[in-house]
Amino acid sequence: MTSPDPARGIAKVILHPVRLRVLQAVTAAERTTAQLREALPDVPPATLYRHIGALLEADILSVVAERQVRGAVERTYGLGPSQTHVGPDRADDVDVATIRRAFGAYVAALAGSVEQHLDQPDWSALFGFSSTVVHIAPDEMAELQSDLTNLLARYREPRADRRPVTLSTVVVPAPLG
Repeated sequence: MTSPDPARGIAKVILHPVRLRVLQAVTAAERTTAQLREALPDVPPATLYRHIGALLEADILSVVAERQVRGAVERTYGLGPSQTHVGPDRADDVDVATIRRAFGAYVAALAGSVEQHLDQPDWSALFGFSSTVVHIAPDEMAELQSDLTNLLARYREPRADRRPVTLSTVVVPAPLG
């Protein structure tokens, strides 16, 4: 008997349309349950709570703050502990299941952002995606990341004539051969 694939379990948790929308909302900013209800007004509250619970149980969401409001506890949600950046310097600190969970949440949040954008009338403005292959040695990775950081630095400062966009990168070694 084979054991279940952890990636499929995480995919099942993440790839539900409501959960994708929750992740997209929380990726943009940490949010309280009330703020999530405002962001997803078409989702019944009981359904929203159930999906938040599933994301919390899978460590994809976490409670980042709590405060008392009229005798009740208001929770603020953010991305879970498995959502922090994991590069080669931390690879030995995490297991493959954690990487799968983190990447699944990353892809889900990105997919949610794309879905939300494509529903806008001006969806083609500042939108695109592509992939390219680069040839790099393992010891050059830090330099590449530094170069990208320096290249993008001038675009990080908000200005009245600029619209914020998300630029996402994924580095996956191509198969040899």
